[in-house]
Amino acid sequence: MTTTGEDHARALTGPWWWGRWRSAVLDGSLALVSAVECGAEGIPFARDAGVPVPVGIVFGLIAGSVLLVRRKWPVAVVLVAIAITPAQMGFLMGIVGLYTLAACELPRRIIGALAAMSLLGTLIVTFVRVRQDMARGDLTLGDWFVPFAAVTTSLGLTAPPVLLGLYVGARRRLMESLRERADSLERELQLLAERAEERAEWARNEERTRIAREMHDVVAHRVSLMVVHAAALQAVARKDPEKAVRNAALVGDMGRQALTELREMLGVLRAGEDVGRRAASVSLVAMGEAAEAAASRVAGVDGAAEGPCLSELDELIGQSAAAGMVVDLSVEGEVRSYAAEIEQTAYRVVQEALTNVHKHAAGAKTHVRLAHRVSEIAMQVENEPPPEPASASAARLPSGGNGLVGMRERVVALGGVFVSGPTDAGGFRVSAVIPAA
Repeated sequence: MTTTGEDHARALTGPWWWGRWRSAVLDGSLALVSAVECGAEGIPFARDAGVPVPVGIVFGLIAGSVLLVRRKWPVAVVLVAIAITPAQMGFLMGIVGLYTLAACELPRRIIGALAAMSLLGTLIVTFVRVRQDMARGDLTLGDWFVPFAAVTTSLGLTAPPVLLGLYVGARRRLMESLRERADSLERELQLLAERAEERAEWARNEERTRIAREMHDVVAHRVSLMVVHAAALQAVARKDPEKAVRNAALVGDMGRQALTELREMLGVLRAGEDVGRRAASVSLVAMGEAAEAAASRVAGVDGAAEGPCLSELDELIGQSAAAGMVVDLSVEGEVRSYAAEIEQTAYRVVQEALTNVHKHAAGAKTHVRLAHRVSEIAMQVENEPPPEPASASAARLPSGGNGLVGMRERVVALGGVFVSGPTDAGGFRVSAVIPAA
């Protein structure tokens, strides 16, 4: 609710039918003045009617006090004012009653009918009184003055309060309508802000997930190979110094490549943060796109600017073979090029599957199958059981538990199907099918 609406709601604390104490005091004051007026006018009315003066005064006091209920029953106030018009009472009550009647939300036909009755009553009474005064000699004007005085008096006592009441009522209804529209607009804006915040939070979570997936795919594979080569280096350091030297060189190369990839990715993200500080805000969407772009630039073995593609699978498998894994690659169908994101996703699936073999089934023979079909590309990485139960943890590679989740997210994002699970022979199989278009 707007501030105006809150103030309006807080102000409705008056007694009975009054919304505010100020309104109650105003009506009480008007009723008191009207009662005194009618009581004073009851003295000549009692003399003319031949009744005791106290009776006329009490009648005037009771009739004038009806103005107290003008907000609750404005029709009754106007009817009482019309009824006591022949006694020349209730001029203030008639004026205030007509104003209140016109300002309230009654049908216009009722307002018009009661205003016409009041006008007609005042016209007749004024005409008769002025004619009587002229007949007694109190007024020496011409006969034209009688209808003129009757018309002007009746219009003066009826038209201004009715017109003012109509204006005030229309203005009040307009303000209430504007207040309601402002409250409705504020509620809609609040709802839109909540939805925007929810969408922003969802986007932030999505970008955090994408950044984590890109960094995992870029760095985890090379670090895993480093650990495997380091374990092999430790095993052959004394037995075969030449092989140890080669393994140490591979470890160094892998480490330098991993550091280069990580440095470039973090450099892109840090640059995005610097720009965000200057702009007073950093978009995680932009950071995610920067991370993905950095991953595409640096993920290839030779740092190709277009990112990893299926033509680099031979080199990827060669790295795993150099680490001691026996990998068998088979390709079915006609080799062709695909969209960059499809080839990157297929490459990442094979890369992460080989990394998982290094982690969980070191030394196990692995079969990599790639099938080029008419409208899709399918890949499968299946490893046999490790030769020795202890070899699976010989390199003591940690597992973050995000590899399969990341592969599934990548494949599903392109409308593909991803399946993974153990085989009957005791190995593990990762399968993915990605639409070619």
